[in-house]
Amino acid sequence: MALGKETERSLIQKYVTIFLVVSGYWVVSILTVFINKTLLSDISLDAPMFIALYQTFITAAICFVKKGLARVFPQHFSFPETSVWDAQTIKTILPVSLMFTMMIAMNNLCLKYVSVAFYYIGRSLTTIFNVAFTFVILGERTSKQCLFFCGVIIFGFYLGVDQESLSGSLSISGTIFGVLASLSLSLYSIFTKKVLTKVDNQVWALSYYNNIYATILFIPLMLFNNEFFVLADYSGLSQTYFWFIMTVGGVCGFAIGFFTSLQIKYTSALTHNISGTAKACAQTVLATYWYQEAKSALWWCSNFIVLLGSMGYARVKQLDMEKKHKETMMYQRV
Repeated sequence: MALGKETERSLIQKYVTIFLVVSGYWVVSILTVFINKTLLSDISLDAPMFIALYQTFITAAICFVKKGLARVFPQHFSFPETSVWDAQTIKTILPVSLMFTMMIAMNNLCLKYVSVAFYYIGRSLTTIFNVAFTFVILGERTSKQCLFFCGVIIFGFYLGVDQESLSGSLSISGTIFGVLASLSLSLYSIFTKKVLTKVDNQVWALSYYNNIYATILFIPLMLFNNEFFVLADYSGLSQTYFWFIMTVGGVCGFAIGFFTSLQIKYTSALTHNISGTAKACAQTVLATYWYQEAKSALWWCSNFIVLLGSMGYARVKQLDMEKKHKETMMYQRV
């Protein structure tokens, strides 16, 4: 009886922590998407890689300031000892940073060409990629129930693309970038889960590494995208409003990166992806209201099919998590 109560109390504490982390991720993530859409569409600057670089730079700067405060006021602040340019550190973190950079780049390009409302459908294949890569990279098999719900998600994605095409607002390039964003997010989640253990589960350290390396990696991407010429001709660089909204976007970029790492740390790569999909559904409703977009019944149906598939998948995974947790508690008591 005592063991049962202890197990139940432990589960409740675990779920409360997960709820707080996931809620923070939702709020910050939705705010970030709307701000980034403003930067990518409402401001006449065709430089998505520069916008991403500025955001990663702001995040790296915030981490650097916290690191300095930890050295001066160790009783009030803490920051793990880090060696950014150590060869072993670069070798360990760089694969995650590459996926991190690709994820941000593809997200920005997807948002540039599609509406915030369609962004949900465009990014809905993350769970599918995660199942595939979890099997290929980690060797973990997925149950038939989960595969069924993956099929539901794929059908919802197809229906959403079809309805967007019928309405005449489908962006092929934006949809492709959305699929690539889903792919890179899946790999980033898996690699993060593996690498966190190698940095003693220090979320701050990983965020610091990722954003410094990503800031450097975005420079050749800017060159490839001819953005230095665009910046040279852009008159808005002298405007306070431009740098204000850029900085707000950078702070939000820091916050979403931090909450993403926390969500992966306290749940799993799969749960993070499912949370992101469910969050995007709420984001879609807000976007259609905010931008006053009228959508067909089948368009909305596609969104709910994806959500249904994600919820079903999440439920199966939740049951598996509870079973493993109880087995672990029993094993520790034996």
